[in-house]
Amino acid sequence: MLRQQASDVRFEWGPSGAQAVATPRGCTVVVDVLSFTTAVSVAVGKGISVLPYDLAQPGAEQFARDNDAQLGVRRREASPSRPWSLSPSALRSAPFTPRLVLPSPNGAAISASVEGTVVAGCLRNARAVAAWALENGYGTSTAPISVVAAGERWPDGTLRPAVEDAIGAGSVLDHLARAGCQLSPEAQAIAGLFRSSGDIVGIVRACGTALELDAMGFPQDVEVALEIEAEEIVPVLQNSVFGPTPRAS
Repeated sequence: MLRQQASDVRFEWGPSGAQAVATPRGCTVVVDVLSFTTAVSVAVGKGISVLPYDLAQPGAEQFARDNDAQLGVRRREASPSRPWSLSPSALRSAPFTPRLVLPSPNGAAISASVEGTVVAGCLRNARAVAAWALENGYGTSTAPISVVAAGERWPDGTLRPAVEDAIGAGSVLDHLARAGCQLSPEAQAIAGLFRSSGDIVGIVRACGTALELDAMGFPQDVEVALEIEAEEIVPVLQNSVFGPTPRAS
């Protein structure tokens, strides 16, 4: 299996890629810009602890009850009695709840499955995530940083690489490269894509996932995701919960 083992910073796509590059002693940065990790960023910024759950697995209701948490629903299923969903803009205005289970087929599934330290990264916190990882001793050959772009799914269930996740991952990787980390060729390529993208805001607004969200009636989710470097709190998964972990000083 290709593991990019010689590099301090690595990059891959999707659940299988995460399993290939993540290590128990390393840090995995999961990037799902539209919308799991952006939703986590918003929720944790409000002081909400988020429990990721693989949407493909049954039992989410029971998992939420067992963990004394509210259960997030699909965007269109949100209601006054269940206002929490994967919509970052809806989470921003939803009532506070101490613990929230957020199921998703991509970012949450990856977050719940990998070993080692897991961090939720997005365009809202890329600089803070990179700084936190380095300040906490990651980015070395023995404790590598693996940046994983979650991607989306084609109708047949296969991975669809998503440009918004490539840009979000590239932003994290660019910060790490500027800090002097040794990036794998895969990570270098994604960092280079970010640097050469030009109008990042325009690209993300016009990408396929954003257009889909707009058609569903959730254009504000894209705008929240494009609040570039707006958040300094880094969501770190501890005991299966993303908590409000401030940046190390």
